[in-house]
Amino acid sequence: MKPTTDIAPEMLANEDKFQDPFFKRFKLRHADAPLQLSADVSKNYMFPTCYADVTCAQAIFLCDYKKVKALLPHKKVKPVKMTMGRAIVAFSNYIYTNVMNVKPYNEIAMTIPVMVDPVVNIPVLPMLMDKLFKEFGYYVFSMPVTSLENQLRGVKIWGLPKVVHEIDITEQGGECVTEAFDENGGKYVTIKVPTAGKPEEFDVDANLYSRLGNEFLQSATRFKATFNVNKNLDVLLKKGKTADRDYLTIHNGPFADMLRDLDIEPMPLQTRYATGMNACFDLPNKKFRSPITFRG
Repeated sequence: MKPTTDIAPEMLANEDKFQDPFFKRFKLRHADAPLQLSADVSKNYMFPTCYADVTCAQAIFLCDYKKVKALLPHKKVKPVKMTMGRAIVAFSNYIYTNVMNVKPYNEIAMTIPVMVDPVVNIPVLPMLMDKLFKEFGYYVFSMPVTSLENQLRGVKIWGLPKVVHEIDITEQGGECVTEAFDENGGKYVTIKVPTAGKPEEFDVDANLYSRLGNEFLQSATRFKATFNVNKNLDVLLKKGKTADRDYLTIHNGPFADMLRDLDIEPMPLQTRYATGMNACFDLPNKKFRSPITFRG
């Protein structure tokens, strides 16, 4: 999908697309003030932002713990420890078919599972039993999108590191293939996720962490879908296992260099693929008391 840089002055009227019972869980509300998108356009969005009929392809890899740690915004934000000096980097690729009051767009969320100011950083267990760890969540270190409007929303409301890039997401030969291109048109990453797998029901509430100026924010993200899942748990005991296909190809350019530096292993720990996913993403949690302060 080519980037969309025009911002219509009116909001898209598509409320009829959100009739699934999933959306009845949430009471929609406005933010404290409309969001100024340009000198001429401001919009009074409803939150949480709702997404219907989403295609989602996720690939979860092991990578070097110390190198991932260097991407985090504060020493109190720590990657979840995995085996053999490793952490996790996850690529979540989305085709957002219906977004409440916003035009469709594609997105790649590149995230690191983290613990925020933990008393002890227990290895592996937070990934298996996240509900037991209130400090657990995901930190976004890169988030290319195909929509300028969405990029501005992400930066201004949450401080998310969104950039406007071309992102093509297609189904080819039993794989969901995601390709991202930088502002100069250079391809910097290709991610391939099998569309087949063992069906597994997901109904997930999680925290997303981000930095907006000198504030460290926590925001709730929720999704529900049946994913086709492939697990490769043996990679936990075998470092650098050879992959059976090219799940992740890192090409050229500064974004590619950032990913290459993480020493991401070729065989994913897990892949997930779903169509028809429903999801929502809320405003920053006003009740969150951050243990982190940044100097101005």
